[in-house]
Amino acid sequence: MRMTDLSPSLLSIGHKHWQRLLELHPQAEWLAALEECAVPVFSMSDFVARSCLQDVEILRYLLLDGGISPQMPDYAGLLEEALSTVTDENQMHRVLRFFRRRHMVRLAWLDFTHGQSIDDSLVQVSKLANALIDQACHWCYQQLAERYGTPMSDGVAQPLLVLGMGKLGGEELNFSSDIDLIFCYPELGETEGGRRTLENQQFFVKVGQKLITALNQVTADGQVFRVDMRLRPFGESGPLVMHFSAFEDYYQEQGREWERYAMVKARIINPVAPFADELKGILRPFVFRRYMDFSAIEALRNMKRLISQEVRRRQLTDNIKLGGGGIREVEFIVQAFQLIRGGREAALQHPGLFAVLDELKARAWLSAEDADALGQSYRFLRKAEHHLQQFNDEQTQTLPADNIGRQRLSIAMGYDDYAVFYQALEMHMQTIHGQFMELIGDENEQEPSEEVNELSDLWCLPLTDEEALGLLAKFLDEQSAGEFWHTLSGFAQEMRNRAMGTRGRESLDKLMPLVLCACLKDNPSPSMVLARLFGVLKAVCRRTAYLDLLLENPGALAQLVRLCRASPWIAEQIGRFPILLDELLNPQHLYQLAPLDGYYSELRQFLLRIPEQDLEARMEAMRQFKLSQQLKIAAADVTGVLPLMKVSDHLTFLAEALIKQVVLDAWQQMTERYGQPDGVVAPQLGFGVIAYGKLGGIELGYGSDLDLVFVHDCDSQQDTVGGKPIESRQFYIKLAQRIMHLFNTKTASGQLYETDLRLRPAGNSGLLVCHINGFAEYQLQEAWTWEHQALCRSRFVFGDEMLAARFQRIRKQVICQLRDKPKLADDVRQMREKMREHLQAGQGFDLKQGSGGIADIEFLTQYWVLSESHQHNALCFWSDNVRILESLQSHGVISEQWARSLTEAYLAYRDAGHRYVLDGQPAVDESGRFDELREQVRLIWQQTLG
Repeated sequence: MRMTDLSPSLLSIGHKHWQRLLELHPQAEWLAALEECAVPVFSMSDFVARSCLQDVEILRYLLLDGGISPQMPDYAGLLEEALSTVTDENQMHRVLRFFRRRHMVRLAWLDFTHGQSIDDSLVQVSKLANALIDQACHWCYQQLAERYGTPMSDGVAQPLLVLGMGKLGGEELNFSSDIDLIFCYPELGETEGGRRTLENQQFFVKVGQKLITALNQVTADGQVFRVDMRLRPFGESGPLVMHFSAFEDYYQEQGREWERYAMVKARIINPVAPFADELKGILRPFVFRRYMDFSAIEALRNMKRLISQEVRRRQLTDNIKLGGGGIREVEFIVQAFQLIRGGREAALQHPGLFAVLDELKARAWLSAEDADALGQSYRFLRKAEHHLQQFNDEQTQTLPADNIGRQRLSIAMGYDDYAVFYQALEMHMQTIHGQFMELIGDENEQEPSEEVNELSDLWCLPLTDEEALGLLAKFLDEQSAGEFWHTLSGFAQEMRNRAMGTRGRESLDKLMPLVLCACLKDNPSPSMVLARLFGVLKAVCRRTAYLDLLLENPGALAQLVRLCRASPWIAEQIGRFPILLDELLNPQHLYQLAPLDGYYSELRQFLLRIPEQDLEARMEAMRQFKLSQQLKIAAADVTGVLPLMKVSDHLTFLAEALIKQVVLDAWQQMTERYGQPDGVVAPQLGFGVIAYGKLGGIELGYGSDLDLVFVHDCDSQQDTVGGKPIESRQFYIKLAQRIMHLFNTKTASGQLYETDLRLRPAGNSGLLVCHINGFAEYQLQEAWTWEHQALCRSRFVFGDEMLAARFQRIRKQVICQLRDKPKLADDVRQMREKMREHLQAGQGFDLKQGSGGIADIEFLTQYWVLSESHQHNALCFWSDNVRILESLQSHGVISEQWARSLTEAYLAYRDAGHRYVLDGQPAVDESGRFDELREQVRLIWQQTLG
C-alpha cells in the first residue's frame, strides 16, 4: 500500500499520528526513513498508530529488524523465553500485554499491506492466542506449585487442561475477539511437596483465577483477551474447574443441545499426554453420535431461528456475521454436516471450518462448485471482519456508516469504491444464504410469532443482564423487567443444575419461550405469574410427558397461566400433583362442575377401572379424584363462576362422597377379613359418621381438615360371622382404624384428608368409635358446654338411616335442654377468651380468631341456639351459621338488623378467607377494610355476652 492509494482525508489521519509520534520521540532519528511505509498503515488503523505511540520499538522491530516477514514466528518459544526470568505477577502481566500488542500490530500490518492471505492471518492470530494462554497458564501453575506443591493422583502429576471454544478452538480466531475457555483436570487428589497442602480442586481453581486475571484484566498496558467462561458446565454458577469424572457426568446427564454444538469446535489449548486423549474420549460420544444423527435437522431449524432472533434482539443492520448470508450461516452449514455425520466420519470431527469444508468437498457431500463458492464467500467475509476489527482493535462485525470507515474497508478489501465493495459483499452473502436455505428446507414453513422468537433469546442465549433487560424493555417497565429477569435467570440456573434427559431439555427449551410469552401477555404481575409457573415446571421437568402436554396443547398452557395468575394455591397444588395438568386439556370440562348430588356417582365411575382388590390403586385413585374435582371447583371459584356459598357446598359434597366411599371400602376390607358383625344384615352397616366443624356446617374450605365422630349401634356380645371371628364391637374399632388409614395414608397424591377425631366422647382418651347410646349418655351427662356448642355445628353425613334418625333425636334433645343463661353466657365467654389467647394471630385482624371475627359470630349463634332452643325447637335444625341466623331472626331471638349485620360480616370474612387461601396467604387482614363490620360484631357480642 502506497500513499498514492489513499485519499487526502485518510492521509491526513496518518500524518497526524506520525507527527504525534515524532513529537513523543524527538531523539529517534531512525524514524525519518520509515515515514513512507508507516503513514499509510497509520491512516488505515488507529490501533496500529496508537500501539506505536505507546511502544515505538514496535516500528524498529517490524521495519528495521525484519519482523514484518510473513513467516510465522515461534510464538510459544519467544514468549516462553520472555517469561523465563519473570517472578512477579505484575511483571508477567506486562510481558503478556507487550507481546500481544507487538505481534497483533505485526499481523495487522501484514493484512493492510496484503502481505498474507486471510487463511494465514486467522491461523496466526489463533497461534498467538494459543501461546499467550498456554504460557500464562504454565507460569501460573508453576508459581502456585512452588507454594502448594504439585497436584497429584496415584503418584501422577495432574495438569490443568484448557479447552478453547469457538473460533479459538477452530484456529480461526477474529483479530479482536474474546476467548471462550473451559478448565478441567484429570482426577481428584491433593498437592505434594509444597509448604501447604491443597486439594487438587482448590489448586486448580487458584490457577484458573490467576490465568483469567492475567488475560482479562485491563491494566495501563491494556488487555490480552476478554475471557468468557460461561460455556463451562452449569454456566456462571458452576465450578470454575471440574475433574474429568464430573465433566463426563455433566455432559452425559445434563449436557444440552447447544453445548453439543459448542463442543464441535472445542480444542485443547495445552494438550498433555495421555490426559488430552482421555478428555477427547469423554467428549466425543456427547458431541458425535455413533449413528447418522438426522435429529440435527430439527436443530438446524432451531439454530436458524436463533440467528434471526439475535439479529432482531440486537437490532443489527449490515452485520456480516449474524445477518442473512453472514459468517454464522457458513459455520452453521458446516457444523450441520459434522453433527449429522461426524459420529461415523472421524475426518469431520476436526474443529477447523476449512478442513471440514475440504472434507465435505472430497466426499462429495457438498458439490465442488458449492464448496468452493462457500469457501470463497466465507473468506471474503472473514477478511472484511478482520479489517473492521483492525481499525481500532474493537470486536465488531458491523459495516461502517461513516465515510472514513468505508474508505478504509474498501481499500483494505482491494476496492477503489465502497459501492463496488458493497455490491461484491452482497453477492457473497447471497451465495451463502442460498446454500443455507437449501440445507434448511422450506423457507415458508410456519414460524413462531415474533414475540416468541424474541423471548426465546431470554432462555436460549447466555445473555448479560444488560442485554436481557434491553430485550424486556419492549414488554415491561424497568423495575418489572428487572424482577422478571431475576426470576427467570434464577430458574434457568436451577434447571442447568438439574439432572434431565436430553429429550426433556429439548422439550423445556421449546416450551419456555411460549411460557414467557404467555406470562407477559395481559398479566399485571408477570414476575409473580412466572414464579408460580416455575413451581409447576420444576415439579414436571423430569417428566417429559407433561412438558410435551403443555407444548403440544396451547390451550392447556393458557389455562395453566390463567390459574397460576389467579391463585398461588392452585399453582402449588398443580406443582405438588402434576397429574392435575390433564384436567387443563379441555377448558370446557375444567369449568363444568358435577351437580352437588353427583359427586358420588362420578367417583364410582372413576373407580370402575380399578379392581376392588387393588387397595393401593384405589387409595391413589380417590386422591386423584379429590384433587381433580377440587381443582375444578377452585378454577370456577377464581374465575367468578361460583359464588362463595356454592364453593363451600361443592367442597362439602365432594368430601361427603369420599367419606361414603372410604367407609364402604373399609367395610368391605374388614368384612372380608373378619366377617359381618353379629346382628347386622346387609345393606345395613350398623355404623355412622358424624361431621363437626366446617364439614358439619357445610362451610368446608380449600385444605380444610375433617372433624369426624364415628358411632355404631351394635348391641351384640357375639363374635363376627365369617372370616376370622372377633368380638363384634371390636370389629367397629378396627373399622374406624381402617377408615383413618384410608384417609391419612400418604400416597403419590398425598393424603385424602387430614382428619380430627378429638370431638368424640372423652376426646383423645376415648374410643375411636362409640355406641350411639354411649354418645347420648356422654352428651347428656358429661359433655362440657363447648362440646354442646360443637354439637350445634354437627350433621350425620353417612351411615344407616336408623342411626341417622337416632343421632338427630339425641342432638335435638341435648341442644334443646333448658339452660342457666348466665352460666351458659359465662362458659361461652370464657371458652372464647381462651381460644383467642391461644389461637389469634399476632398482627392484623385474624379473620377467624380476631375480636369481631368469625369465631365470635359462631359463638354468638351457638349461644343463642343453646339458650333458646328449649322454646324454639326449630333453631337446632340447621348446622350452618347463615341459616341459623335466618332461623334466629324468624323466631324473634335476634333483630333483623343484628341478623343482617352478622350475616354480612360472616360472609365477608369467609369470602376473604377463601381469597387468602387461594393467594397462599394467612387469613389475616391488615387493610382495615373490615373495621366497621368488626365493630358491629363486637357491639352485638358486648350486648349479648358482656
